[in-house]
Amino acid sequence: MLDIFWFNTREINFHACVAQTFFIQLFTAMESIVLLAMAFDHFIAICNPLRYATILTDSRIVKVWFAILVSGTVILMPLVLLLKQLSFCQSYVLHRSYCFHPDIIQLSCSDNKINGVLGLTALIVTAGVNSTFILLFYILIMKTILSFVSPEEQHKAFSTCTSHIGTVTVFYIPLMILCFVHRFGGKLPPYVHTLMPNMYLLIPPVRNPIIYSVKTKQIRRAIKKVLFPKGSEISF
Repeated sequence: MLDIFWFNTREINFHACVAQTFFIQLFTAMESIVLLAMAFDHFIAICNPLRYATILTDSRIVKVWFAILVSGTVILMPLVLLLKQLSFCQSYVLHRSYCFHPDIIQLSCSDNKINGVLGLTALIVTAGVNSTFILLFYILIMKTILSFVSPEEQHKAFSTCTSHIGTVTVFYIPLMILCFVHRFGGKLPPYVHTLMPNMYLLIPPVRNPIIYSVKTKQIRRAIKKVLFPKGSEISF
């Protein structure tokens, strides 16, 4: 995107475009699985805290990260291989500022039904299944929190989940909007099809540091020192 704005570079090699598509979708799948792993972490910490250290050991965490990388690669590799089998004989103009899988297959003049089905399957297997399990974990977490007698314990347990809930919301809502725009937004103005993928790609990375910084006391103190140095405090 910076290359487009700074150097007016409006062309990309096909193989580079396919590689860009693969890594964007791989990182999306990995983030979705990481959010699921974090939900499971909160579930164990709140619902079964005495077994937390024995369930989430260092070796198991390493295995989880390895499984995240392998599963994402295995799911998305067929999409990349099938993209290279397509033939393009019409317009080569993409509607987005980066290579997006549905956008590429729409430019093909060969049969791309398998590509569309596999793309939808990959989305369901990653984001669909993961979001379902995240919702299930939080239903169990809320059931456990509401069973606490002390309001202070309820507040403390719920506050540990707020940052993750915010991150899940910021990740999945733009993704859902992007899917609806692509599937049912044929009559929408062209700028919507350009704007939504950019919002989906940029909003979560920008919001995530803000969400987690608000919950971290050390970062809040550091920001306060920068914004309000000694001698310039503002009274309210």
